[in-house]
Amino acid sequence: MNTPPSPSGAEHTDRSSIRLGALVPLTRPGWVEAGRHLLAGLDLAVREVNDAGGVDGRPLELVVRDTAADPERAAAAVDELAHLGVAAVVGEYHSVVARAAAARADALGVPFLCSSAVLDALTEEPTEWVARLAPAQSHGWRIYADFLLRAGRRRIAVATQPSVYWASGTRILRDHLAPRGGTVLELDATLTPEALCDALVDHGATALLLLVGHPEPAVPIVRAVRRDRRLAEILVGAPAGQPEFAEWAAALGEDGAGIPFLRYLPERLGPLGERVGKKLRERLGEAPSFVAFEGWDTVNVLAAVLRSHGTDRAAVAESWPRVAVEGTRGPIRFSRTPGISVWQWTWTPVQVVDRDPAEPDRFRILHAG
Repeated sequence: MNTPPSPSGAEHTDRSSIRLGALVPLTRPGWVEAGRHLLAGLDLAVREVNDAGGVDGRPLELVVRDTAADPERAAAAVDELAHLGVAAVVGEYHSVVARAAAARADALGVPFLCSSAVLDALTEEPTEWVARLAPAQSHGWRIYADFLLRAGRRRIAVATQPSVYWASGTRILRDHLAPRGGTVLELDATLTPEALCDALVDHGATALLLLVGHPEPAVPIVRAVRRDRRLAEILVGAPAGQPEFAEWAAALGEDGAGIPFLRYLPERLGPLGERVGKKLRERLGEAPSFVAFEGWDTVNVLAAVLRSHGTDRAAVAESWPRVAVEGTRGPIRFSRTPGISVWQWTWTPVQVVDRDPAEPDRFRILHAG
């Protein structure tokens, strides 16, 4: 397994360190930019904990493994990290990958604090070993569906690819919109962009949601729709958050603006969020995404757990319902939520935002839930 160097220090420099395994997509076909932001948040928090004296005098050590958006690779990484003696596993951005990691962590009895993945069914059965910071997909995507209804968009088309995650998103949208007068039409993303545009016209769609990968096929679909005069009034949306990252704007320019997506940030950050955000910006050389804040919050939670409950894996897992930590985006507590199989923060702030067409580097808040 290709393993990048551990950014918070060499892996064997201190035998007394407390190891945390980190799962991050750092190579294609993983979403590399999301992985870079996630790792920046994780690593910054580890460094801050260590600069403040560590956990009971012991430094945290981040042992990073690249998942490359591969579920089997992630499961193998959990095996390896468990063998290395990590106190817990953290991270992951891709939902299908996080699901594989969660299943393996549950089977091995290793605590897993999932940073970013949102799939409701992160494990098949309820588990005590897994907790999650990101909101469940059903929560965020219902808020997105409410935004569509408020915007007067009821004939929704989704360009989608085969995936448990995209299928789950389509089902959530359909179940929420149908009782409120909305319809959801599924279009196969393997259609040529031109054929997809024809289908949108034929069905009178008022919105097209991109339930597809980035940059392919999302970028060519957006370009085709933007250039089709018949679709000048259609809303193009991306609930999964593709436009959050700078590479979206770099690839699409003006065409990438005005595409609403889900973002897990409050309207205004508090003092902690402002401080962490400033440091993240310095590290990344650009504005931090919500994914970077998720990374920082993950380590912040685990550091508090390790201080109060020690490094025994069972003790860490048993602590989830007793967590009460101030995060960058609000107070973090975990609870059991109907339909969710893991300990869940209910809820991080949720926004629907887009890039301002007049200033694509600026985000506009369109709806909050």
